[in-house]
Amino acid sequence: MFLKKVDGPRQVTLPDGSILSRADLPSPDTHRWVASRKAIVVKAVIHGLIPQPEALERYSLSEEEFQIWRTAVERHGDQGLKVTAIQKYRQL
Repeated sequence: MFLKKVDGPRQVTLPDGSILSRADLPSPDTHRWVASRKAIVVKAVIHGLIPQPEALERYSLSEEEFQIWRTAVERHGDQGLKVTAIQKYRQL
């Protein structure tokens, strides 16, 4: 079995006990960003699976866009990333 050399860990254990691996990350050519894919990328960065600059480059994200995702997850959990919940969680 051949394993590709990667910088950093191949998998991390999340606080809820689940395991997040590089195989769980969305494809680099993802164009349709649903809440679950956004959450996986944010969790991967927060828990050290991939560094933020790598995530920004891999998914062609701006730093501002990623920060919006991260803030939504930190404040409201994965539900904060759903487009239908934007008005519910938006600060007035």
